[in-house]
Amino acid sequence: MNRPTDTQTMIQAASPTGTTPGYMPGFGNDFETEALSGALPEGMNSPQKCNYGLYGEQLSGTAFTAPSHQNERTWCYRIRPSVKHSARYEKIDLPYWRSAPDINPDVISLGQYRWDPVPHSDEELTWLTGMRTMTTAGDVNTQVGMASHIYLVTASMQDAYFYSADSELLVVPQEGRLRFCTELGIIDLEPKEIAIIPRGLLYRVEVLEGPARGFVCENYGQKYELPGRGPIGANCMANRRDFKTPVAAYEDRDAPSTVTIKWCGQFHETKIGHSPLDVVAWHGNYAPVKYDLRNYCPIGAILFDHPDPSIFTVLTAPSGVPGTANIDFVLFRERWMTMENTFRPPWYHKNIMSELMGNIYGQYDAKPQGFAPGGMSLHNMMLPHGPDKDAFEGASNADLKPEKLDNTMSFMFETRFPQHLTAFAAKEAPLQDDYIDCWEDIEKKFDGTPGKK
Repeated sequence: MNRPTDTQTMIQAASPTGTTPGYMPGFGNDFETEALSGALPEGMNSPQKCNYGLYGEQLSGTAFTAPSHQNERTWCYRIRPSVKHSARYEKIDLPYWRSAPDINPDVISLGQYRWDPVPHSDEELTWLTGMRTMTTAGDVNTQVGMASHIYLVTASMQDAYFYSADSELLVVPQEGRLRFCTELGIIDLEPKEIAIIPRGLLYRVEVLEGPARGFVCENYGQKYELPGRGPIGANCMANRRDFKTPVAAYEDRDAPSTVTIKWCGQFHETKIGHSPLDVVAWHGNYAPVKYDLRNYCPIGAILFDHPDPSIFTVLTAPSGVPGTANIDFVLFRERWMTMENTFRPPWYHKNIMSELMGNIYGQYDAKPQGFAPGGMSLHNMMLPHGPDKDAFEGASNADLKPEKLDNTMSFMFETRFPQHLTAFAAKEAPLQDDYIDCWEDIEKKFDGTPGKK
């Protein structure tokens, strides 16, 4: 049983540096953790009376009747039941946070697009007011598809809390450090790490080092899981032991507070008189998690040909079609290239999947120019894309000795659904109008002379 130190038992609302979070290793494990000794019932979930006067409550992440290997739920032992964290709701507007379907008749989503990093401004922005939706796909009401966002955060949420009933959030920092104070514990997050915040989990976001910028994939569908390795076997890619789930931590604090809920693409606000982060102990397998991308072990071809990018999948959110994901999260990081007689960068292709890429740091090998850290690109379903002329010529004429791609980390949010640009992405974000021209100077090289190579 986890026994955190005294400094880990209380989330300090006024001082984001006042607590050092603790973690438990594993992905999808059945965890148990308590911030007060004896707060967790032994051998049962719902005793007639819980220790310390706590309330027992279950948070279900899947349907009750989901198969046992997919069933996810967590039992929480808290100071107040969640019904005390919910009062009458009023709708509020967060105009830059959009949900699918968000199809604008005056926006053309058919095309190859790339953006420079969305710049910071002098405006004070929290996790909620600083979210900027770039694309949406599917339908939030039928719980299929996704949305991609950029976040710009300069200020901590003060006595303010949030949860999404629509989705789980995959957070990919690019700049700055954030703290996620959740019902189930504390996660500190920095560039080269990711976090998953489950659907329905309450949290507050604090700035540890700002300004902060990064990417978010909002998953409306089935939860993220590790991809099946198939013939790869038991090792490499992302290993379960490298994921970290927070230990229990709680607040017992009376103060006027605001809870915002995202539900069916709309935002609702309620006022309460205390902190809702009051879970003293919990056990289960439905919990937030973080992962250090530097622990991802890529694999690849060691003789010839360039493999499909699916071998770089870190996490996948399945759809109802086997092998066709609602979302794949794919990582392109430092790795060795050793293939013989092979065009090594990603080849030219059209894909049934829609690919949204983001650059965390360094250069991407297929686009060495113009794809800046913090930037994004979109190649929608069945639209051709691939290396620019310089990348093609360089790879076609390179001395094919073993080469390490170094100082590079970019990723892809890939979905089976077409991604529609928001009005912000099309009209306010720093769109590179000349991106489509990167293929303009590709030359015709065909020579039909018999025997010509």
